[in-house]
Amino acid sequence: MIRPLLLVAALAAIVPAGDLLARETVDASAPNELAVTVYRDPQRGQDQRMDRRWPRGFAMISEVRTVTLPPGESRIRFTGVAEGMVAVSAIVTGLPGGTIEKNRNADLLSPAALVDRSLGNRVTITRTDPASGVASSESAIVRTRADGGLVLQTQDGFEAVRCSGLPEKLTFDEVPSGLSSQPVYSIDTRSDAGGTYAVTLSYLAWGFDWEANYVARLQEARAGGGLRMELLSWLTILNDNGQSFPDADLMAVAGTLNVESDFEELADEPEARPLRLTCYPLGSTATGSPLAYPPPPPPPPPPPAAVMAMDSEAIVVTGSRIQKVMAEAAAPLSVIAAEEALGDLKLYRIPEPVTVAAQGQKQVAFLDKDEVDARFVYVVTCDYGEIDDADEVEYFDPARLLLVTKNDKARGLGQSLPMGGIAIYEPTAFGDLLVAETRLRDFALSEDIELDLPQSTQVFAQCGEVDREDTEKERRWVRKRAQVSNANDTPVTVRLDLGTAGYTKIRGLKNTRIKDGRLIYETEIPANSRRIVRFRERND
Repeated sequence: MIRPLLLVAALAAIVPAGDLLARETVDASAPNELAVTVYRDPQRGQDQRMDRRWPRGFAMISEVRTVTLPPGESRIRFTGVAEGMVAVSAIVTGLPGGTIEKNRNADLLSPAALVDRSLGNRVTITRTDPASGVASSESAIVRTRADGGLVLQTQDGFEAVRCSGLPEKLTFDEVPSGLSSQPVYSIDTRSDAGGTYAVTLSYLAWGFDWEANYVARLQEARAGGGLRMELLSWLTILNDNGQSFPDADLMAVAGTLNVESDFEELADEPEARPLRLTCYPLGSTATGSPLAYPPPPPPPPPPPAAVMAMDSEAIVVTGSRIQKVMAEAAAPLSVIAAEEALGDLKLYRIPEPVTVAAQGQKQVAFLDKDEVDARFVYVVTCDYGEIDDADEVEYFDPARLLLVTKNDKARGLGQSLPMGGIAIYEPTAFGDLLVAETRLRDFALSEDIELDLPQSTQVFAQCGEVDREDTEKERRWVRKRAQVSNANDTPVTVRLDLGTAGYTKIRGLKNTRIKDGRLIYETEIPANSRRIVRFRERND
């Protein structure tokens, strides 16, 4: 008997006492500081809108929490992390002993989880007699898991819940250890002396997205298609997770990231399992089943008209409150987001803390320009087609309309513009009316901005070759003609698209230039007039 005792003593001397005991679980505090950086869906193209029902972007979330550790090993629980958390991306800093193990708790507090964690423990079952309205309670022990119905052991035997025909209610004395109504992330760590520490939890989370929205209001029209406009823009940031992030430092990143991981697949959302009850024969194994089922209780009488009116009014008030809360969550902030460089990307930082509401969206202004110089340009394509001089019938096609400006301070801009939708309004005697809606790609500083608008209803053109016989001979100059009609009361700028630069040669037109790989020529067409432009072309 002495040798086993000596062996146990030797093991105790070799293994630290903390390792012989179960790790103590401690809960970190609620976040003292929050930072949320939202990234756009990397697969969304410039012509695609953000999917508000199924956002496919992500966010980097950083939380500073306080935790008090006992001496030795312990398990820290971070309650309230995003349900779309990518657990493999999580990093915890500020711990004296680092991280031993990381876990993502996948089971939320739910009826099924509550029953499973209470297996073999006592609960209270309360039944109400519908005839007398008298409730009676007794103690019972949970004997089955939630996936096989719910069977309790009472002093009368084993009984299936919700199978007696009486209203029944289960009461649990406490929430079992390890269950939470919010998603939980836990780590195991070690601290020799223990103490209180400020730790930072950073992780990626699925279920976020953002996009830019622009509103342009045309103001002053000028000769040659020039105009001045107001341009307002805001960021719409979407959080589809069930968790809110109050008083967070909010940032949005513009640009295209090379993302190879499938965050949706990596984000294993915690599950709140429902309780599915299966009925067994009525009664208990001790007393047996009754021979006849009791008749169902009569339905309650309808409430008086006054009560119905009060209930109806209460519903309306509740609905209006919900709408008010949702409206406040989505209302644009009066602050202006500041732009910062992030390598080749652009970072928009909100200068004051904001709340990123659960399953809601936040709108933040980031651009407000009162005087932006722009112009309309009507585009006519001239690199194909033919015209027969003998034909008395002339076919004219509507010109393609562009809204053109340059992203620099001289024209009233000078700020990077992330991709998004733009609505263009024009003031009239009846108020501002929508005249066009289109999409923007990402525009950098000093870049030409050309927005495609609907085809013109006032400017039409015809352009093509007029001597087809010469085209059969290689490297010969071909005569071409462009006819443009302008029904506007003001002059307009027309751009002739002459073909691919380097392949197309032009004679007879001065001041041609190359833009986006195309050879172009711009000219002014007077108001209410038609102009003919003649030139020669050769394709090498």
